[in-house]
Amino acid sequence: MRIKRSVNSLKKRRAILKQAKGYRGSKSKLYRVAMEAVMKSGNYAYIGRRLKKRDFRSLWIARINAACHANDISYSRFMYGLKLADIKLNRKVLAELAISNPSEFANLVATAKTQIAK
Repeated sequence: MRIKRSVNSLKKRRAILKQAKGYRGSKSKLYRVAMEAVMKSGNYAYIGRRLKKRDFRSLWIARINAACHANDISYSRFMYGLKLADIKLNRKVLAELAISNPSEFANLVATAKTQIAK
């Protein structure tokens, strides 16, 4: 008995065209062009998910650096002082502290300065 593929191939095509919905011109209308666009956009999304992590880390570092300079210390010396003081806070938490609670951040800076001075 021969197997006919029309149902499955139609499902496959519909799925791709559904993913390509909202794309401009033939990218959302023609299967072959839509297939390329969906593959490309999936690849961009994959890369973007990795880039997002880098972008956020650099944003946190910039925020911590700005708060450090407001407290008369450089970012690198601040991080070194925290390491000496055995304070294990990640950059995300430090950036949030610098924005939402500057007085606590100033306490951390003071701790880092005392550790470096020893």
